[in-house]
Amino acid sequence: MVGNRSEPYRVAGADGSRYGHLIEHVQDAIVEFELVDGEPIVRGVNHAFVETFGYDAETVRDEPLNDYIVPGWLAEEARALDERTAAGEINYRRVERETATGLREFLYRSIPYDDRSGQTGGFAVYTDLTDIKRQEHRLQVLNRVLRHNLRNNANIILAHTTRLLEQLEEQTEETTAVAATLEKAASDLETLTREAGEIDTILSQSDTTTGAIDCAPLLRAIAEDRRQRAPGATVETALPDSLEVNADANLRAAVDSLLENAIEHHPTGSAHVRIRVSDGGESRWVTIHVEDDCPKIPANELDVVTGREEISPTYHGTGLGLWLVRWTVDAFGGDLSFGTSEFGGNDVRIRLQRA
Repeated sequence: MVGNRSEPYRVAGADGSRYGHLIEHVQDAIVEFELVDGEPIVRGVNHAFVETFGYDAETVRDEPLNDYIVPGWLAEEARALDERTAAGEINYRRVERETATGLREFLYRSIPYDDRSGQTGGFAVYTDLTDIKRQEHRLQVLNRVLRHNLRNNANIILAHTTRLLEQLEEQTEETTAVAATLEKAASDLETLTREAGEIDTILSQSDTTTGAIDCAPLLRAIAEDRRQRAPGATVETALPDSLEVNADANLRAAVDSLLENAIEHHPTGSAHVRIRVSDGGESRWVTIHVEDDCPKIPANELDVVTGREEISPTYHGTGLGLWLVRWTVDAFGGDLSFGTSEFGGNDVRIRLQRA
């Protein structure tokens, strides 16, 4: 789909050649559009747009811009921005758009104009913020979560080890409780360490995964493994025979982490978990649902993971499990969201492009 640089971007008007030369060599993706019945129709794109979104100029010219780069679930947001442009207002905000390598986050600026014939058009400029934001979040999370949680669990182990040693000669209820607390803290510490290792593996690889994997047998294998390791839990699947998505083997660690959390943190020890796939009416995207009947994940923790709340000493999350999932999905160019399952618990949704 990607074209070449033999045909530079053209801008109408006396100074078109000069402005065209500038726009063609700007590293941000730029689109010139005309609003037709309120919808932006592409009239020209620069080379950075071709490289970023994967469509050559001839493919998208005279076509609705949103059909090519706006994911279906963000259509309403895009329409609201187009209404502002039609009203002559400049748009300036962060948006997610569908690129040649999956979802990426951009600083979006739309500058409207009226040409001599009275038609409303404009320029849309997309500055890619994805790598900057991901790196910023990773550093913040590793600093806050690892420093805070590892230190606290280490302190618990030290304190309770001292108490346990003092009471070893007489086995009491307190001794048993102390030993259990020590075991839980040590287990949490081990989990954090393991998740940190998995995250390090993911982050050491390229941010963008262009390969394909059949996720159906992988998801069934995860479910079967958890059934054997936790016979008291109910693990169901509702999956197609085959389904190729843009991902790699790291998808297993992400989904397995969600099942592990649901099973091990269930208050009765008999969790009900289901893995299923839906397309939500989307032709290019599918959603992997991991549903459970566990207590809901705290809202402030979800706000941090999804980026609605800034990471701080108060809001940083209680572990690395959800961050492992988030960064894995990010590496695939996918989307992570949360809802309520029909069992009354969590519905963790991993949205991925079809291969």
